[in-house]
Amino acid sequence: MTESEQRWIPLESNPKVINKYVHNLGVDSTWNFVDVLGLDPELLALVPRPVAAVVLLFPDIKAGDIIGDVQPNFPSDLYYTKQTIGNACGTVAIVHALANNKDLIKFDDSKHFKTFLELTSSMSPEERAKFLEQDNKMGAAHEDCAQEGDTQAPPVDENVQHHFVAFVNFNGTLYELDGNKEGPVVHGKTNPDIFLEDAAEVIKKFMAREPDNVNFNVMALVNCSDVD
Repeated sequence: MTESEQRWIPLESNPKVINKYVHNLGVDSTWNFVDVLGLDPELLALVPRPVAAVVLLFPDIKAGDIIGDVQPNFPSDLYYTKQTIGNACGTVAIVHALANNKDLIKFDDSKHFKTFLELTSSMSPEERAKFLEQDNKMGAAHEDCAQEGDTQAPPVDENVQHHFVAFVNFNGTLYELDGNKEGPVVHGKTNPDIFLEDAAEVIKKFMAREPDNVNFNVMALVNCSDVD
């Protein structure tokens, strides 16, 4: 990753905070992030369906050990952006989760995210990253969210040792979208009925790299109007 000098306050992996963030950006209120309490089948069964995306927060001590196949030449309609802003991986993961589900999720015409997608849809991953650097509305929304967590936000210049990535089902392929990689990472075939379970199997491989580390958190983007 080639970072700009710009740095944001890291986001907390907290559905209540993230939901406020995305709803303020114009995501329909029936779509919410929820905690995935565990990766065993009985706990995955508790997650409301459908699941549009999965967001993983993990310790990136061994982030260089890539799981899956990096695909620098990926489908043009798969929305992928690089990350050039320090500590912005949470927002980048959220953008990946939402932008690749625009056929499922309704975005408010009067709010900023729909405009953001329209303006960046034809850009390259590098151009999208540069656009995000200069997008004051996305930056302000991120900062507002970062100050809302249950724990005190770390200083903006702190080098946080955790990283967000998103998993999506795009045209029957399970993609890991990480703005620090050379491109999207392919993890095989999937379908809407087993997408969460397939993503969980990949996440287990992330956890196996750090078997004694408990600092993993998984959220799912689901259609569930009852979630706060």
